[in-house]
Amino acid sequence: MSTERDSETTFDEDSQPNDEVVPYSDDETEDELDDQGSAVEPEQNRVNREAEENREPFRKECTWQVKANDRKYHEQPHFMNTKFLCIKESKYANNAIKTYKYNAFTFIPMNLFEQFKRAANLYFLALLILQAVPQISTLAWYTTLVPLLVVLGVTAIKDLVDDVARHKMDKEINNRTCEVIKDGRFKVAKWKEIQVGDVIRLKKNDFVPADILLLSSSEPNSLCYVETAELDGETNLKFKMSLEITDQYLQREDTLATFDGFIECEEPNNRLDKFTGTLFWRNTSFPLDADKILLRGCVIRNTDFCHGLVIFAGADTKIMKNSGKTRFKRTKIDYLMNYMVYTIFVVLILLSAGLAIGHAYWEAQVGNSSWYLYDGEDDTPSYRGFLIFWGYIIVLNTMVPISLYVSVEVIRLGQSHFINWDLQMYYAEKDTPAKARTTTLNEQLGQIHYIFSDKTGTLTQNIMTFKKCCINGQIYGDHRDASQHNHNKIEQVDFSWNTYADGKLAFYDHYLIEQIQSGKEPEVRQFFFLLAVCHTVMVDRTDGQLNYQAASPDEGALVNAARNFGFAFLARTQNTITISELGTERTYNVLAILDFNSDRKRMSIIVRTPEGNIKLYCKGADTVIYERLHRMNPTKQETQDALDIFANETLRTLCLCYKEIEEKEFTEWNKKFMAASVASTNRDEALDKVYEEIEKDLILLGATAIEDKLQDGVPETISKLAKADIKIWVLTGDKKETAENIGFACELLTEDTTICYGEDINSLLHARMENQRNRGGVYAKFAPPVQESFFPPGGNRALIITGSWLNEILLEKKTKRNKILKLKFPRTEEERRMRTQSKRRLEAKKEQRQKNFVDLACECSAVICCRVTPKQKAMVVDLVKRYKKAITLAIGDGANDVNMIKISSSSLMYTKNIPTLSSSTGVSCMTCPHWRWNKWTRRNASCHVE
Repeated sequence: MSTERDSETTFDEDSQPNDEVVPYSDDETEDELDDQGSAVEPEQNRVNREAEENREPFRKECTWQVKANDRKYHEQPHFMNTKFLCIKESKYANNAIKTYKYNAFTFIPMNLFEQFKRAANLYFLALLILQAVPQISTLAWYTTLVPLLVVLGVTAIKDLVDDVARHKMDKEINNRTCEVIKDGRFKVAKWKEIQVGDVIRLKKNDFVPADILLLSSSEPNSLCYVETAELDGETNLKFKMSLEITDQYLQREDTLATFDGFIECEEPNNRLDKFTGTLFWRNTSFPLDADKILLRGCVIRNTDFCHGLVIFAGADTKIMKNSGKTRFKRTKIDYLMNYMVYTIFVVLILLSAGLAIGHAYWEAQVGNSSWYLYDGEDDTPSYRGFLIFWGYIIVLNTMVPISLYVSVEVIRLGQSHFINWDLQMYYAEKDTPAKARTTTLNEQLGQIHYIFSDKTGTLTQNIMTFKKCCINGQIYGDHRDASQHNHNKIEQVDFSWNTYADGKLAFYDHYLIEQIQSGKEPEVRQFFFLLAVCHTVMVDRTDGQLNYQAASPDEGALVNAARNFGFAFLARTQNTITISELGTERTYNVLAILDFNSDRKRMSIIVRTPEGNIKLYCKGADTVIYERLHRMNPTKQETQDALDIFANETLRTLCLCYKEIEEKEFTEWNKKFMAASVASTNRDEALDKVYEEIEKDLILLGATAIEDKLQDGVPETISKLAKADIKIWVLTGDKKETAENIGFACELLTEDTTICYGEDINSLLHARMENQRNRGGVYAKFAPPVQESFFPPGGNRALIITGSWLNEILLEKKTKRNKILKLKFPRTEEERRMRTQSKRRLEAKKEQRQKNFVDLACECSAVICCRVTPKQKAMVVDLVKRYKKAITLAIGDGANDVNMIKISSSSLMYTKNIPTLSSSTGVSCMTCPHWRWNKWTRRNASCHVE
């Protein structure tokens, strides 16, 4: 019999979840699921599959075409899409953005349509229509029209004011100017006039108006420094670098005006960190990646000017693709008001019907026999009762509170001002008051049952400090003097011998300095040289001082540590990197950079030393590094023991390793690397495969340990929240050991807490599912549900679960789809019916399993989910909302928290370096999830509620 599996779920009974790895990348789980058919492949399917394998791959990824300095090219008929009937428009969007809801023609009809979605407004509109009928009208029509117009008018004015603000913001942005090549020279043009294929010039501190390919800049090797705070909240500078060919030939205005390059790239999408494309120019193809693209929303820094080619404009830009649809969140008060209005409607109808029936009965018995009540009409009693029913509906209209919604909105507006004025929520160190960026969720803050918090930057300060390291199996960082003698109290290491030291690093192990200066162990010097050379940090000299701009605080802390210990990163170009090694400047040729990403969890760099040797330096997570080490690594176990010690001290760790590469080996590998770099399809997969070939047989140098301190007042705040019976769930991407130790540090976990891990939870849920299955039967649906506890009463329990176990437990395990097209026989009716039934059974099992998990987790005093992806964070929040019907609060400070914030009932978004929910500062910064094009900004986030 064929085996059926849910299209969204796959089960692998033989595989054991790995606590150390993030289960999957979010980009790979939307629709890359293997649709499993029958266990035995039909013969025709095998023939079709073999035929597809032999065909040339279809270039489906790179279908977006851009021709430089040729607007007419993008107006060709095959680039036009049908919008409505015979109306067509270009698939290339213009650069004007629209975040407003109304215009002069649509405001009245759209606003009225939105307002009449409210039951009370619709009722009074129907009442107004009834009052226009003379036979049933008992009150003048204007008695209903005037209050209705007042309510509609007040709400319309409020909506108009909000939308006018959107219009002003859009107008301000669309009318910004930059220089665009027109008629062979640069001319000033507005942003809204920019089109795909235009070549533009940007100057220092300019915003990037569209997604552009960097062609050249004023910096050596066409480096360009950008700030991406509007995209990812990071205020640190990042650098972009153009192709060598465009840097060489596209510096002058005349060459830019005659530039006729042709680009094939991916369609517009929302992946901020990925880009795949190819530039065809001068009969040669050049690979393009995200490092050569400047995205809309970035700001040019430390670069006098740069030139770029517009690839995506307006609504097609990545930042606009990330804006998504605005989701309006309703509070319990909103649902309660609608319930009250509907209840009043039912009571009103029943009351009017009763009175109408009584009136009809009275008319039939008494009415016409009373001469003084006779109105000259000879209608039947039933018809008179029908008319009087509507008359009572009109007379009793005061039962429906027409001003209820307006009154509540006014109250919320006042509450938001009280939040902004609250002195107990004022943060003096940063001169930052609380800021309520919405008036729709205020009352939710007092009804919260569950808090879902990110760890890094929320519970912790996200300020990294180099604390310890393990080199060649020996741990450094304790309080020791130069003779390796430990002391309880010792003076801080003096870095005055190093001219490049910044004087900010607090280190107390004098023995490490002795080892560096003496050079007795070359691994020590090589350890810090690796930190100085293997990174993506940018350097800027100001008044003779080195200023590092790192993409992440972890990387910045490591490069700063190497600088203080004598190995200072001084400069980089497109092909070189300069390091000061204990006062001696040396320049290394950069042969290749093997980028870091969430799947690889490591970064490598291949350099050629001045002596001509080729070396690879790599740093990354211990799990991926240990898989690629040479089998002869004498300090492997000692380093692992050190990693365990660092994790117990809640320190963040990275492993460092290297290898020497022969010239012949590198030459052969470089050919594969260049071929993968220009691949038009599956470029990322091809590069990862090539990276794997060179990143093997590595020699382990040691490990680093960085401290990320808790925010002020976190333990006290958690204690007070626990007393209020508010449960706290921590959702983080950190490893299990680090997350567990942070749990103890912030007092979520205590010594008397019984901790349940993934395997424990899985066995408990398996037993519960078996019991439920055994109780099932024909009459199971009629039996009352049995509420059983997973744990015996008493005791303090906590749950710690990793992302891999979370997928296993919630039946969310997923596999990548084979890229080869599979042609299959059409299923018979019986097969389709069996498949449908199987999918229903799997969905029911999955739903029951998830409900049991939520019940189990809610019996614990604390829940820590580690090694989870942003999508899993949102899934956990959604499960609690769905099965517990509870008010939830999501707290975060970065782009990876947006998913769970959007799905939560309420949300707090914290500005960088402001303490979290502490007893003294309360709510530091409150934003609503209804963000527009800059929704990932942690500074100046705008809110547009729809």
